[in-house]
Amino acid sequence: MGPVTHVTEHRPPLSPDAPAQRARSAALATAFVRGGVAAGLGLGALAVLVTAAWIASPFPDSGPGGALHTAAGLWLLAHGADLLRTDTTAGAPAPLGVTPLLLTVLPLWLAHRAARDTLDTDDGRPVPSPAGAVAAVSGGYLLVAAMVVVYTESGRLPADLVTAGVVTPLSVLAAAAAGAWTAQGRPLPGRTETVVALRAAGLALTVLLGGGAVLAAASLLWHAGDAQASLYGLAGEWSGRAAVLLLVLALLPNAVVWGAAYGLGPGFSVGTGALVTPLGFTGTPALPDFPLLAALPAEGRGTWLHWTAAAVPVTAVLLLGRLVGRAARGWSAREAVQAALVASWACGAAVALLAAAAGGPLGAGRLDAFGPVWWAAGAAAVLWGSALGVPTALAVRAWGLRGRVPRPARKEAAKPVPVPVPVGAGAAVGPLPVPAGVTEPPGAGKGAPAAEEAAPAAPAGALAALDALEALDDLDEGTGQDGYGFLPAAWEPAAGPPAPPATPPAAPEPETGAAGT
Repeated sequence: MGPVTHVTEHRPPLSPDAPAQRARSAALATAFVRGGVAAGLGLGALAVLVTAAWIASPFPDSGPGGALHTAAGLWLLAHGADLLRTDTTAGAPAPLGVTPLLLTVLPLWLAHRAARDTLDTDDGRPVPSPAGAVAAVSGGYLLVAAMVVVYTESGRLPADLVTAGVVTPLSVLAAAAAGAWTAQGRPLPGRTETVVALRAAGLALTVLLGGGAVLAAASLLWHAGDAQASLYGLAGEWSGRAAVLLLVLALLPNAVVWGAAYGLGPGFSVGTGALVTPLGFTGTPALPDFPLLAALPAEGRGTWLHWTAAAVPVTAVLLLGRLVGRAARGWSAREAVQAALVASWACGAAVALLAAAAGGPLGAGRLDAFGPVWWAAGAAAVLWGSALGVPTALAVRAWGLRGRVPRPARKEAAKPVPVPVPVGAGAAVGPLPVPAGVTEPPGAGKGAPAAEEAAPAAPAGALAALDALEALDDLDEGTGQDGYGFLPAAWEPAAGPPAPPATPPAAPEPETGAAGT
């Protein structure tokens, strides 16, 4: 029997990177699980809410299965997927695509937090790359979403496969990418102009949404009686009214975006061919009975009260231009214009995205168009920013540069100006050089009387004092170029000691009596 050869002797040695690769694989698997858990938490929270409403309903004819199917459909609707109503009078499925924006907060925040926590670990565990974390979290989340889509096919509100396969992954990827960006410290582009432009766009968008909220609240208060009548007409029991109020609350962010689009000018559609703008309410609307829709303005031409809605975009773009102009005092005019245009386009892109999310179809036929037209709202925001934001930025920049005239170059004196020297300053200055060709008087430097010594030239300290006086004069006249223009020249960094005067001082003629002649 021959020698036994162990199999382990022929195994290749392990790579030194193998432990690191296994750690990265484990981190990706953990991120995948985090994504699935985040999706399950959001779905569970919505299912609890819908089930509670079903229990409180006086007519629970759909059963618990119907409530769960409704919760699954609403969860997909919160991610941007359209639903299909199969119980229509015509028999054909009718799309339902108006997403209650308040419902999107919790699911997308959970996806955001899952990606952020994957990259933000303090216990020393290995973390994947940002791109790997986004992909893994989104993969786990979308796996649950795919199972929910399959589950809704057996209910009364099945999901539209096109929007569920396109819009839902995009929204989840955007939320996960935002979480990874947060974990990295929210870095911004390196160029100062781009950072200022993005901040100005965020400020303008905030003002637009705030103004839209004011317009929506004012219209709702103005038509409070009609809204109350609509609420009472939809449900007679307290449970039904509570459900309607919850739906109104979920649609309040949509009303804010609609108000912002109304102030921008393009307005919003309330059915095919029906448009609501500050100029008037045109077309034949197809309005279902709902409290928020009861707050729409009356049909016909708009009045001066409706035209005041233009104050919302005007205020937004003026603040945009002011922020860019204040930051552009050290830039050229071209850079200021570019930053204002970038801010306008960024704000317009955000408005278009929100308008697309806040609208959608409520049915077939005349209910196919409901809400703001995304491209019109975005284009209006860009036009407002270009027409008012750019001139405002240039005006604020010019106002900030007023009086900042460059100081004229300080002329060098042809000869030093004699300055009285304080008592005791001669010891600090030291002996003065004697020009060539000048005979040193006898007794100089050998205890000669101080009154008979040559008058010394202006020391460096005296020249610095003169520079300080000139700088103070410039400051009083408002000609300082920067905040440090009032400092004396001796405080400014120099390459070396001050150069000696160009023309040496002339020595006095030696007195004949002092020489003893």
